[in-house]
Amino acid sequence: MKHLLFFILLFTAVNVSAQTEFSTKYKSIPAPKFSAKPKKIPAPDVKDPQAENTDIPSIKTPNVFENTSITPKSKFQIGEEKSKFTMSTETDFANPGDRYVPKMEKELDKALKAEGLKEGRGPLVKKNISLGDFKTKSEYFIVKFRDFGAIDGDLVKVSSNDQVIVDQLFLDVNFKQVKINLSQGFNKLDFEALNIGTLGGNTAEIQVYDDKGTLVTNDYWNNLAAGFKASIIVTKEE
Repeated sequence: MKHLLFFILLFTAVNVSAQTEFSTKYKSIPAPKFSAKPKKIPAPDVKDPQAENTDIPSIKTPNVFENTSITPKSKFQIGEEKSKFTMSTETDFANPGDRYVPKMEKELDKALKAEGLKEGRGPLVKKNISLGDFKTKSEYFIVKFRDFGAIDGDLVKVSSNDQVIVDQLFLDVNFKQVKINLSQGFNKLDFEALNIGTLGGNTAEIQVYDDKGTLVTNDYWNNLAAGFKASIIVTKEE
């Protein structure tokens, strides 16, 4: 027991002596001292954009008309180049006589119409024409006529087997109908142009119906000269 107590006291004394020696040997390192202060960097100068604009003088567009030294050139000045602007469609290579061609053609057409050799829609047809051959059992035909062109006074005579049915039929914008009784066997229906209208040749459209109202044919003639016929051949069967 005495030995244990001795060792405890000895250990405590050694521990205190070690701490005392460590504390006397340790010295703290002081912070370094700077003799000069860091330089301060001045902030950059910021100029007011509006203040800068006031220093710049405004730009004014020059007015050439205020300059008395500039004098416009007179169009009547001697030696001025002739203007090349033109509304004419002619070129430097066009034939100068071409400008008279339309007028000459117009005068020629006028002369041909006056002689009855041409109408406004083309040359006159100076021959009899056929509008077809038909077979039927119908007792009669209803033939309708009208002027398919301009209303210019065209007149037509209607005959059947050389017998006049209507001696003069004026062609209008609306259809006019003629009833033609059919003989047994052969029938020749003639539609003669009595004149040419004020605009030229005789022009007509015809529609032919049987006694049941069925359309047999729908045809026309164009620019038929006066005195010539358009004909339909009809064979009536039993």
